[in-house]
Amino acid sequence: MTTGNQVAVAADAQGVSSHQGATAFTFGAPESVLSAHEIFDYLECWFNGRWYEPPLSMDGLARSVKASVHLDSGLRFKRNQLSRTFIPHKLLSREAFDQYAQDYLALGNGYVEARRSMLGSPLALKPTLAKYMRVGKDGRFFQVQGWKDEHEFDQGSVFHLRELDLHQEIYGLPEWICALQSALLNQSATLFRRRYFENGSHAGFILYMTDAAQQEDDIDDLRTALKNSKGPGNFRNLFVYAPNGKKDGIQLIPVSEVAAKDEFNSIKDKTLEDVLAALRVYPQLMGIVPKNAGGFGSPQEAAGVWATLELEPIQTRLALLNDWVGEEVVRFKPFELGIVSK
Repeated sequence: MTTGNQVAVAADAQGVSSHQGATAFTFGAPESVLSAHEIFDYLECWFNGRWYEPPLSMDGLARSVKASVHLDSGLRFKRNQLSRTFIPHKLLSREAFDQYAQDYLALGNGYVEARRSMLGSPLALKPTLAKYMRVGKDGRFFQVQGWKDEHEFDQGSVFHLRELDLHQEIYGLPEWICALQSALLNQSATLFRRRYFENGSHAGFILYMTDAAQQEDDIDDLRTALKNSKGPGNFRNLFVYAPNGKKDGIQLIPVSEVAAKDEFNSIKDKTLEDVLAALRVYPQLMGIVPKNAGGFGSPQEAAGVWATLELEPIQTRLALLNDWVGEEVVRFKPFELGIVSK
């Protein structure tokens, strides 16, 4: 793929070799395969004859959760607090509820299958992985792990909880989708810095000598010493001898600086702010170390406010399963920190 324009300042046609010319290239802005202005153009559900395809790849969303440590940690924090306050039921175990809650938080869709007896009464409520679930017409649900591996559930046996979406009413989209590009940018910055260090150019240097007073034997000894000091790994050194020099006859020139001007720290900070804003989790609850002397404030007060404004609404959404089952299987105890004041 080519982007932008190419501008070349070439030698004239009088036979001057091409390597003497100067060439300049300009490129347009880089386009990601998950570009924000293109990814949402496909927010419609295509019906393939049996089920509706999700508006976004469920597999891609599941993998994107791991792109940012703060995104994954924030979702797990929410899941843990829901699990902490959940009261297990004979039909819905804590493990089953945790999977149901995690799928809803991470993928915007939560599915629960009712395993029924021969008489039709529910025996157990088991979550089905949202990553593989597909919605059909007339209340039909499918589990699809490949184009040859599919399973259709009994009609009316699956409950579907979806995060509300403005574009369609079949699947839900996670609330953190607005921070997807920030999470991917965070990952790209980390991978770039990791490749930078693995490349090893930050540790190399040029020993530059211009002092003609140096004896040839001394130079040969120095060259040999540099060659013998080379060890395993990416560290490579270059020896240059340039005679007839004047000032600064010997210089050590780094090939690259460790603190490369790639705005790494700025990118990490900005993407962190975007992810936390999308998750609506206070930084002091995420174990983030403050960079200012004042800190983030009391974590106890932040936890209480967060539980009222964020945890309780999520609990209300997850409790919609009760209306479908006809029994209060999703119950929660009050959120308490359990901290004894001195």
